[in-house]
Amino acid sequence: MNIFIDNKSGAPIYDQIYSQIKAAIISGELKEDDALPSIRSLAKDLRISVITTKRAYEELEREGFIYTVAAKGCFVAPKNTELLREETLRQIENKMDEIIKLSSSANLTTDDLIEMIKNLTEE
Repeated sequence: MNIFIDNKSGAPIYDQIYSQIKAAIISGELKEDDALPSIRSLAKDLRISVITTKRAYEELEREGFIYTVAAKGCFVAPKNTELLREETLRQIENKMDEIIKLSSSANLTTDDLIEMIKNLTEE
């Protein structure tokens, strides 16, 4: 797994790490019980602060994507289907928010949007 930091991005570095690891877990690139790089080694490889890497790992653990074993490191947690479903629903809601904003600027109604969805799902 490769993690890329974009210094020109407006996103904080810890969030970029968090997002990329989370995406790798959700996509299946990282499997259950796969070991993640140690916090120190990842920080060294990315040339960033250990604190930044630690914050990304803490966020992943808080959300149930990884777990920590004392003196052994961090590992990918077993996939919680409910957690993945909630994450997917959150992504859909975010995209729907964008659609609603775009549709408002084009004066589309809810019925127009529903019709568009029906047409797309029939194809």
